[in-house]
Formats: sequence, C-alpha cells, structure tokens
Amino acid sequence: MQAVILAAGEGKRLRPLTRNRPKALIPVANRPIIDYPVQALIGCGIREIVVVVGYRKEHVIRYLNNLDISVEIVVQEKQLGTGHALQCAEGLIRDEFLLLPGDNYVDARSVALIRDAKNAVLVKDHPYPSNFGVVLMKQDQVTGIIEKPEHAPSFTVSTGIFHLTPGFFPYLAGTDLTGAVNAMLADGKKLSAVSAIDWQDAVYPWDLLPLNEKVLAGVVPEKAGTLDRAALVSGPVRIGKGSSVGPFTTITGPAIIGEDAEIGSHCAIGPNVSIGDRVKVEPFSIINTALLMDDATIGSHSQVTEAVIGEGSVLGDHTSVAPGVPMLEIEEILVRGRFGCVLGDHVRSEPFNVYQGAIVGNNARISGGKMIGGLQAYPDDVLVV
Repeated sequence: MQAVILAAGEGKRLRPLTRNRPKALIPVANRPIIDYPVQALIGCGIREIVVVVGYRKEHVIRYLNNLDISVEIVVQEKQLGTGHALQCAEGLIRDEFLLLPGDNYVDARSVALIRDAKNAVLVKDHPYPSNFGVVLMKQDQVTGIIEKPEHAPSFTVSTGIFHLTPGFFPYLAGTDLTGAVNAMLADGKKLSAVSAIDWQDAVYPWDLLPLNEKVLAGVVPEKAGTLDRAALVSGPVRIGKGSSVGPFTTITGPAIIGEDAEIGSHCAIGPNVSIGDRVKVEPFSIINTALLMDDATIGSHSQVTEAVIGEGSVLGDHTSVAPGVPMLEIEEILVRGRFGCVLGDHVRSEPFNVYQGAIVGNNARISGGKMIGGLQAYPDDVLVV
C-alpha cells in the first residue's frame, strides 16, 4: 500500500515558530513532528511513501533525504490548500492509499486501523472541535464534514487521515479536501469513520506543550552524556552524547536532553521537558514543562515553566516565566491559551525579565527588567526598551 503525507503548508497559527520552518519540522521531544507519521507508517509495514512539500521545502527535503527509507518527493509550487497538494501527487498513485497530514502526531495502532478499513476517515473526539473539520455521522458512516464551524454540532473531528482510492481524485477539481469529501458523499459514495487510538494536533503554539508531554511519556531512558556524581536522575530520562550535567542538579523524567548540551550545577530539570542539541542551562535554574529548541540558552537563577523557546534564543539570568491565561488575536480570531511564553528563533532577552502568557517574534530584542505579556504577540524583529 502507498501513503501520501502532506507537508507543504506553513502552519500560520503557530507563528512565530513557523517563520523559519514549516509546522511539520517543529521539534517535539527533539524530533520533527513529521517523523511521527512517518514512523507510524513504517511500523505498519507501509514503506512506499510520497511526501508533498512546499513552504520552506528545502528544509523538509533535507530531513527526508536523511531517513533510513527512500521516499518520493513532490513539490507544490504554490500553497493552494490540501486538496491541491494531494492533486500534485496524483501521478504517483496506482491504487488505494493512505493520506496523512505531516504535522500531526499519530501512533502506529491508529494507522493500522485505517489501513484495514477501505474508504474511511480516522476520527477522534476533541474538546475544541471548532478548530477542525467536524464529522457528521449516522452510525459509523460519515454524512458530511463541516470545516471549522463557529458552533460545532459534534465533538467528533477529522484527523485528516484517510484511506482512499484513485477514484477520489476527480472530486478534488477546484476545491479543498473537505469540499472534495463532501462532493464524494453527495455523489452517493460511502465513507466510514474509524476511531483513532492516539492522535493529537498542535493548532496554536502553546499546544506544543501537551503534545511534547504526550510524546515524552514514551521516552526510552538512556544516559550517553556525562553526569556529575552528585547529580540525581529519576524517572525516564534520555541524555544525548556529549552532554554534561553539573553537580547537585536533579533531572526528573520524563525528559530528554539532546547532544552536546550543558546543564549547570544546582539546576532542577523536569518533568515534561525536552532540551535540544547544544542548549545551555546555567546554574541555579529551574525548568519544567518546557520545550527548548537547539542552541537556546537559559541564564542562571531563572525559572522557566510552560514555555516554548525557539532555536538560538537567549534568556538572561534571573528570568521568570510563569503561566498566564491571555486572550490573544491569532489570524483575526481571539483565542485564550494557558502558557508561560512562546519565543521565536534568536530572541535576545536581557536579565530580570518576567514573561507571563507572552508570544515574542523571531529576532526580538528585549531590554532587562520588563514584564512581557498582553493581548497581542510581539512581532518579529521588535525592540522592547
């Protein structure tokens, strides 16, 4: 069986994290999101994979070229939606196939269920169905899909994972994927609903934190780095090659630390923390429920909670990040989230700053002694003095 993974979109609602990478390449537990559907397919014995790339395609292609299996790559030159992205792969499809988004987490058990159900969609109940396509059903048969309704008639949503045949392609002409499904249903074709075992999407930047926590729950302990004899590690923790952990530091799993990272003395790390490659955490700092991307730095005597820190960003010493519940405008919609901060790539934040429910764009410069938060995200390249 073949599979098509759609990885051409930007993921605008996850800005600023998607300015420099597509959503599919955002790291979760130190692996790009797209790696989870790829590995789920491989776990089900599906190795004939087509990936449609578009936005920041060179980054996705570089990742795909480093996989242990070869994949077919198709380029969507203009980002014209998921329906058009699937059309770009039509020439490579010979028979029935699975269709998956490249920016969602799904487990191999769920993929196995949809693999064995022809003409089907994988569904899941979600507490915020209006962020997705809401599935209307009669028993286990789909009667329609309503895309992001203001008032959802059901909590059951489409995961975007389908088992289809080449007969679906004619319905894609001039419409998006949801419109094509509805056109197929209106034409009398059947589509069954299969309940997912484990699936999760990150719609907004702070959604990466529960997704990170979910994936970290399965971390396999490994200590390839160097731990001081006075350091304490408990629970499932993976420490990469070349990383060091200083004296009197505690790491509580689940947690993962990449390669060549440096964790100073008297720190408390975890639980639910992923730390990328070459990250530096200076002494006397506390980090929990956080996702730190490669080359980030946390200054000494800092406390960071419920935070997503972009690649190469630096927080000065005595920084405090605490959860807030702001109402933010994202894509012209007011959304309430709960998180400490989301920092884009290469942010420079001076000492003694406090972040609470803050989104800060890429390459921002924040002077010291500031309280950062509010109704709107701080844009890319902003200078706060």
